[in-house]
Amino acid sequence: MAKKISVKARAAARKQRDKWKNKIWYTIRAPRSPWDFKKIGETLGESDEHIIGRVYEMTQQEFNGDFTKMHVILRFRVHECVGQDALTTFIGHHHQTDHIRRQIRRYRGKVDDVVDVVSTDGYLVRLKPLIITQKRVQTSIKQAMRAKARDMIIAFASKTTYSKIQTQILDGTLEEEIRKAVKPIYPVKSVAIRKSQLLQEGVVAEGGKTLDEIHAEEARSEAELKAKKAAALASAMEDDDDEVAAPSIIAAAQAMESETAPAEEAPAEEAPAEEAPAEEAPAEEAAPSADYESMKVAELKELLKAAGKPVSGKKADLIARLNE
Repeated sequence: MAKKISVKARAAARKQRDKWKNKIWYTIRAPRSPWDFKKIGETLGESDEHIIGRVYEMTQQEFNGDFTKMHVILRFRVHECVGQDALTTFIGHHHQTDHIRRQIRRYRGKVDDVVDVVSTDGYLVRLKPLIITQKRVQTSIKQAMRAKARDMIIAFASKTTYSKIQTQILDGTLEEEIRKAVKPIYPVKSVAIRKSQLLQEGVVAEGGKTLDEIHAEEARSEAELKAKKAAALASAMEDDDDEVAAPSIIAAAQAMESETAPAEEAPAEEAPAEEAPAEEAPAEEAAPSADYESMKVAELKELLKAAGKPVSGKKADLIARLNE
């Protein structure tokens, strides 16, 4: 009986499909506004239902190449799948804990706060600013700096869309505005929005490029990149050919020098002037011409340079010039 059960189990296991074969790659894209469906990563999934709701994290250095922001973690959540494109919403960011700890020293003051703001397009966002002062400060000064920063952030968000809030958080514009606002109260060492969180979505912006336009631009850029790679590879191969052909060119030049040297000395020492042209002229015309035909254009030009003759023209012109 046990043997029959094991046979049935093995048969059922063979009939099971491999789940990995059913999965496909989805391209994760940043929001349309303000990032124009920028490609930020890839993920595997069996269907759209398995992809929707996933949260994708990456550093700001990976996102836009800013090396100074390698401690900033961005978070995107997939809300829709179009074909094999997973469209996301920016749901916030945070600074790594060890980076924040390095900013806070023994003789410095820390002023932090939690501010909930509403953008003009109805997005509810929670921001957590962090202000580090040059030295320790009294509680009354901290309260004044906290209130000033809060008023500035609320006023800023009430006149700004959520897409602009994203860009000004990531490029440091909002942090610089907070610094300017609280600096008159007490000298500031650094200011950072250490965390942001999307609490409620608002009106989705329809401005910007469409997904089809982004696909067309990516196809063009890939074609241009392939063309540049092919051109670079071709030039590299030509350089390699020139390096390989250089010894053969030098050898051919030395052979020509050894052939032409006796021809110049013969009339003075051994043969009369009338016999030398009659015997050696056919050899100079026949043998070198055969060698010239088998040579490359680069080799012929090297020979012409060595002879002090022009190097312009086609291969036939170069051979004729060498035969002169």
